[in-house]
Amino acid sequence: MGIVERKQKIFYRKTKKGNIIKIVREHYLRDDVWCGLRGCEVCSISSSDLDTRPLEFLETSQSDLVKKPHHLIIDTNVALHQIDVLSDDAVTNIIVPQTVIQEIKHRSLPIYKRMRDIIETSSKRFYVFTNEHHGDCYVEREEKESANDCNDRAIRVTCWWYKQHFNLVGQNIVLLTNDKDNRDKAREMEVEAYTVHEYVSSLKDAPGLLDKVAQAQEDMEEDASIQRFIYEPHWSNEKIRAGLKSGKLRQGSLKTSRSNYLEANIMVEGFEKSVLIQGRLDINRAIHDDVVAIEIFAKEQWSVPSTLIIDQEEEEENKNSEEDGDEEDLKKEKEMLEKGKGKGDAQPTGKVVGIIRRKWRQYCGIVKKNDIGESLRHLFVPADKKIPFIRIETRQAEALYNKRVIVAVDSWPRHSRNPMGHFVRVIGNIGDKEAENEVVLLEHDCPHTKFSEAVLNCLPKMPWIITEQDEAERTDLRHVDVCSVDPIGCTDIDDALHCKLLPDGNYEVGVHIADVSHFIRPGSALDKEAQNRSTSVYLTTRRIDMVPDLLSSNLCSLRGNVDRFAFSVVWKISPDAQILESKFMKTIIQSRGELSYQQAQQRIDDPNMNDDLTISLRNLNMLAKKLKAGRIDDGALVLASME
Repeated sequence: MGIVERKQKIFYRKTKKGNIIKIVREHYLRDDVWCGLRGCEVCSISSSDLDTRPLEFLETSQSDLVKKPHHLIIDTNVALHQIDVLSDDAVTNIIVPQTVIQEIKHRSLPIYKRMRDIIETSSKRFYVFTNEHHGDCYVEREEKESANDCNDRAIRVTCWWYKQHFNLVGQNIVLLTNDKDNRDKAREMEVEAYTVHEYVSSLKDAPGLLDKVAQAQEDMEEDASIQRFIYEPHWSNEKIRAGLKSGKLRQGSLKTSRSNYLEANIMVEGFEKSVLIQGRLDINRAIHDDVVAIEIFAKEQWSVPSTLIIDQEEEEENKNSEEDGDEEDLKKEKEMLEKGKGKGDAQPTGKVVGIIRRKWRQYCGIVKKNDIGESLRHLFVPADKKIPFIRIETRQAEALYNKRVIVAVDSWPRHSRNPMGHFVRVIGNIGDKEAENEVVLLEHDCPHTKFSEAVLNCLPKMPWIITEQDEAERTDLRHVDVCSVDPIGCTDIDDALHCKLLPDGNYEVGVHIADVSHFIRPGSALDKEAQNRSTSVYLTTRRIDMVPDLLSSNLCSLRGNVDRFAFSVVWKISPDAQILESKFMKTIIQSRGELSYQQAQQRIDDPNMNDDLTISLRNLNMLAKKLKAGRIDDGALVLASME
């Protein structure tokens, strides 16, 4: 058991200088890759590794479509476009081929991160099957076969292997794919395959899950065949690249106006002013922050921004039941923009001809009430006025009115006035403090979800103690009178100070920063999560920590009268505030006091207090004033601040 074959993968890569280099990598195929099923006796595995297999042995089916107990395999498009369905608690026991993981990592890092978080959540029971290194599942790209077709074939071969393998233990396998060609070819191999909509519709105990299903591309094409188009088609990627190279097109990030949803601007290299895009047709289905390709009009067609405030909700008030654009409405919009033109010089004007990169995200807002009570289609009104209304299908509209909800955009077909999307989840009641706080966090893209199991597993075990090795590797400053000075109620105390008079008349000044790096190892799940969050975020009633509370408010907080690790810099400073020596070291300290600003000032001002800590604060205050005076004399800028 082990390696059964060694192959070579050959790549050709073009360098920046135009040279072609050949890259050869060894690729090993094995016969001991587990299937991931906890009760499987066919796979050769040691007893100590039995608990690492996440897939459950199923005895019943929750689907009316598939009667036998079964596990699901997903293809790349399902992973990319149905991530909200996969995130739902009702969806478990999923096999994700390695091919799919590699492809979504290449195509969408945000989706890849969400998928990794799902996989690392043990209750979801997702299993990554390394088909690329499995002797029976590895496929080589055939001549004239596209990379996408090769990946689809690899997924189908994986399904076929699982079908044969699971038959031996009384389990079944189902492929979820919205690709008709992939689905048909899987069925030819006698593998059950369904669209996500077909499968989710058949589930017995998953209320509301169908609302999260993103509309499949083939469904959109069917809808488009019976509609008349409003918008011009977007240019192909090849045509856009050629246009950018020739200078016919320019690219930039679209910034929609908050006060006029029919106007947007794009900063373009070579123009002093931004390029103005006016009207629904010229914006051509681009959404705020999308990177777009634009064609700039001739100078005589340049325009002036409108002075009108055009509110999207007012304009859409009587259009909720309409499914396609109306020429009369478009004409009215054009007249409105023309009438509201401001005065001044015309600025470069153009139109969007293609999308280079979408910057869609999940949007917060409310569901607008539909006058047709039985209708499944509703308009979603985003909280951000720069985002167009989104059309969604939901079977629970009554329950969503008066709620803050999250919606994701799926597409924007040419025949639709608004982008198409799907419901993700309810945030809370409109006006509720917690719900409105979460809207603020989501709209400003502040990560605030609970820390994952993988992150929490990186934390030190409690009770935490300082070992003999720690003491040997660090300078012990627990005898020094260290204190911290922070706002009242501060729990994440990340810095502390000390100052003492030396026998030679100089001062020893120390700044001690909590040594977070001792607890966070480079490349760990905790390190990556902290990097993603970047900072702690403070709301009026809540704090969102960059690292778990055990670190931020405990082990990495320089609290009073407890031993803590710090990274310290200790200076020798003359009485006239000149630095004479500097030393940097990893230390162990014990703060003598967690002082507020008011408490520190009271100590400095009270002539009756002359303990070591108070004297330290007075000396620090004296040196700080001299250092500040020196900075002012050297031309430092002083900014007014209430703080």
